[in-house]
Amino acid sequence: MSEPLRSISRRALLQGAAATGALIVLHPFSASAAANQAHLRIMETTDIHVNLLPYDYYADKANDTLGLSRTASLIEAVRKEAANSMLIDNGDLLQGSPMGDYVAYERGMKEGDVHPVMKGMNLLDYACSTLGNHEFNYGLSFLDKVLAGANFPFVCANLIRGTEKAANPRDDKLYLKPYLILEKRLKDGAGAEHPIKIGVIGFVPPQILVWDAKNLAGNVLTRDIVEAARAWVPQMKEEGADIVIALSHSGIDIKQADMMENASYFLAGVEGIDAVFTGHQHLVFPGKKDFQQLAGVDAEKGTLQGKPAVMAGFWGSHMGMIDLLLERDGGKWRVVSATSEARPIFERVDNKNKAVVEDVRSVVDALKVDHEATLAYVRRPVGKTSAPLYSYFALVADDPSVQIVSQAQSWYLKDILKSTQWKDMPLLSAAAPFKAGGRGGADYYTDVPAGDIAIKNVADLYFYPNTVRAVEITGAQVKEWLEMSSGIFRQIEPGKADQPLINTDFPSYNFDVIDGVTYRIDLSQPPKYDAKGNVINAGSSRIKDLMFNDKPIDPAQKFVVATNNYRAGGGGNFPEINESKVIYEAPDTNRDVIVRYIVAEGTINPSADANWSFLPLPETSVVFETGAKARDFISQVKTLKIEPAGEGENGFAKYRILL
Repeated sequence: MSEPLRSISRRALLQGAAATGALIVLHPFSASAAANQAHLRIMETTDIHVNLLPYDYYADKANDTLGLSRTASLIEAVRKEAANSMLIDNGDLLQGSPMGDYVAYERGMKEGDVHPVMKGMNLLDYACSTLGNHEFNYGLSFLDKVLAGANFPFVCANLIRGTEKAANPRDDKLYLKPYLILEKRLKDGAGAEHPIKIGVIGFVPPQILVWDAKNLAGNVLTRDIVEAARAWVPQMKEEGADIVIALSHSGIDIKQADMMENASYFLAGVEGIDAVFTGHQHLVFPGKKDFQQLAGVDAEKGTLQGKPAVMAGFWGSHMGMIDLLLERDGGKWRVVSATSEARPIFERVDNKNKAVVEDVRSVVDALKVDHEATLAYVRRPVGKTSAPLYSYFALVADDPSVQIVSQAQSWYLKDILKSTQWKDMPLLSAAAPFKAGGRGGADYYTDVPAGDIAIKNVADLYFYPNTVRAVEITGAQVKEWLEMSSGIFRQIEPGKADQPLINTDFPSYNFDVIDGVTYRIDLSQPPKYDAKGNVINAGSSRIKDLMFNDKPIDPAQKFVVATNNYRAGGGGNFPEINESKVIYEAPDTNRDVIVRYIVAEGTINPSADANWSFLPLPETSVVFETGAKARDFISQVKTLKIEPAGEGENGFAKYRILL
């Protein structure tokens, strides 16, 4: 006997709206469906990453841009707009916030335990989910225990148990069921109910075998997403699936290759698939920002090769929806029209984030104990720092808060690249100061004292939720990277006193320091690039004495540079640094990498190694502003002659550098 979809009659809808005084607007498909037609809304959450409540554990404060308890309010609201609805999840549930690490590393999972993610999701009537790449971060045994606590099924068609692939993908010994045929009942435009078979198939990025080799090697294999789909979707149709939806924990890329990480575009082209739910990239589709001007991708309508698709952001930031108008013909249903939407849980008002929904209280209550335990976890030391971490002088001297980020990135990538073709290539690391005053104000600086360091201190070190990337570039491109970075400094006239040093139009997060090379900056030269990456002085060369291994850098030598997804994707418009140079896209955030590095090291040594400095300019001085507490750290800056130069504006202090 088939189960009814979540449905609502028009009379009940109108009565509910009248009782609450709320205006609930039916989707056009529900409002206009004929007797032989039905509206089905399929809702998606994706990339929750254990962000179950609107709380940033790294920063140890509330955050209105995230939280499944907030997304749950959207689930309740959008169900009321549709005659029939079902809810799915697209993976990346178990890792990504300190709550996930707390459960995995501290509390553990015993047989019969219910993971906090499942406590929340079990309250929301999910129909199905697939696996994301982060489900494997804590090992297969951990994953199995978590899945046992879900009251909804998981599917994955390209994860193979064991170490052998079959000649035919249908003969693979899969880790989970490849798909499900959900037998439901649909309410049509006249209010009558009819049976429908909804096929749900899931996919995970094949790259999990690289990203989590230590957990997966010798235990599982993966298959190409599109190859697996072409094998299994026909069987789903043979078993009577009226429609087939793909849960693709994979992003959108139109450059085809084998074993693609982001294969959703090509998955949409598989015959028999009616709708694609995407994720993994932490972007929003449809929308006005992401995936513009890609052939075959309609970012306004939300289609891939003409098929409806959606990507619902990350951390619960959006609810994804695909609305299908189905028509019944000879006892079978087919899609006659579709729309897509990614609806946010917050909006930007006066440059601030404002919640547009409230928490679902049942979810909050179910997670109260886990939330309090996670707070205790992030506030407890996980390591030590042998020196203070501060950013008061990050724009004028090599800095410990930037140094530790570079060290963590190099530590992480060195281990990953050791089994790749880049294992013997020199590894550099680029990082920039995020909290360096500016518009953030006179208190907007990193300031972590020597001694114990807790997980929540990592937000002080790395403000943004970037993910790690590696790019392959030449020595000549390393120099141009640094030329662009040095644009934060004004041109200085030799022999003149107290000239303003910092170009305040140049954001500090674009002032990259590259560790692994040494160099000096000639401030007497004009900047080659402006703050937007435009060449303004083609013949200028500020970067002097650029050395690798104590020798002048070879312009033709190849280097791997550790950075973040913003820079590697072209953020900041650095010369020739873009996605074409990316050789590795890590699944982990820079924050998580820093935490792992601290835990692994026990005691970190963030002392700056003074790999860059200013070229001396006799009888010349410059001034800059920084936080008032900078006075406590002047003695630790060994590469500069710095002295107080009075008070700045708005609480800042002014300092002088004798060049």
